[in-house]
Amino acid sequence: MKKALIIGGGFAGCAAAHQLSMIGGWRVELVETAPFLGGGCKTFTHGGHPYTFGPRHFLTKDEKLFGFLNEYVPMRQIPEHEFLTYVERDERFYHFPIHRDEVSEMPDAEHIEAELEACPDEVSPENLEEFWVQSVGPTLYDKFVNSYSKKMWQIESNTELTEFGYTAKGVALKTGPNKACWNEAISAFPVAQNGYDDYFDVSTAETTVHLSTRIEKVDVDKSRALIDGEWHDYDILINTVSPEFILNGAFGPLRWMGRDFFKIVLPVPEVFPENVYFLYYANQEPFTRIVEYKKFYRYESPMTLIGLEIPSNRNKLYPFTTKKDYAKAKLYHDALPENVFSIGRAASYRYLDVAPIIQQSMDMRAELEAGRVRSAA
Repeated sequence: MKKALIIGGGFAGCAAAHQLSMIGGWRVELVETAPFLGGGCKTFTHGGHPYTFGPRHFLTKDEKLFGFLNEYVPMRQIPEHEFLTYVERDERFYHFPIHRDEVSEMPDAEHIEAELEACPDEVSPENLEEFWVQSVGPTLYDKFVNSYSKKMWQIESNTELTEFGYTAKGVALKTGPNKACWNEAISAFPVAQNGYDDYFDVSTAETTVHLSTRIEKVDVDKSRALIDGEWHDYDILINTVSPEFILNGAFGPLRWMGRDFFKIVLPVPEVFPENVYFLYYANQEPFTRIVEYKKFYRYESPMTLIGLEIPSNRNKLYPFTTKKDYAKAKLYHDALPENVFSIGRAASYRYLDVAPIIQQSMDMRAELEAGRVRSAA
């Protein structure tokens, strides 16, 4: 029987374990430093209120991926999912993505209309700032994006962000009667009050899981890992943590941004408007986003829990979206032997959520079943 080591027990590690169990013929070990599985998708409670560290809704345009997860964790679709951004200079909230209909409500509407009229039909930007200015003009860019992105990434200029390629919310300027964030994608969240937690148990049912355990060193060339002072050999390695770790920082540190997360209980049943799940703050306040968890979990309580996020360097959650940083990550990935798989946001050094992580694990399974990957000798 072949042996596989999964490094990390977040959603990526659990999804990889699940796919390996479907193949059969593998003895799988998963090592996780935390005392629980699930990573950032793990549901905790605070004063009886369920939450995750940051909102972890499920988003995809692929019905197959939604159907797969829904089979193991019944999901509730939330097509009404709306976001608001607070623009201090206007002293009001607007929908985000920026909505065309709300431009007329802005105090500088006439000026913005002229800028929109001057925007090119096709954009050809070199960086994030150019993308937004070419797409919506300098005023809307300054209201919604400029300070927010600088704050999020702790940078001096958004011209530093050169690997953008899309807006995180799908469009730069939204039109039509629907002000929900996504029209074409499936937006969903688990029905159960424990969120995705049941999936972590199901996906690792045939896996030997080592919690509160740290891998001391990885030797990718010999496909082995040093665990509790002893080397263990494997046929394949599945990495879900930063590639810096398994290659011992060979090409220098990758840049990451993190978040400090603050939980606040409020003495009212609900604080956000109907259908609004996130509030963004695009000004000089230190925080970027607030989420109300009752919107996702739909639990009953006379109180509500909000989570407030402040950019931080204390953890690694967001890979930097620049050509330079992506090039360094590619050095790491190119140095990995073919029997080492990189799955998940950290290992891929890409801003991935649950759906593409499931797809990555399915792709790994397909390669193994097709015999396109050589196991270690």
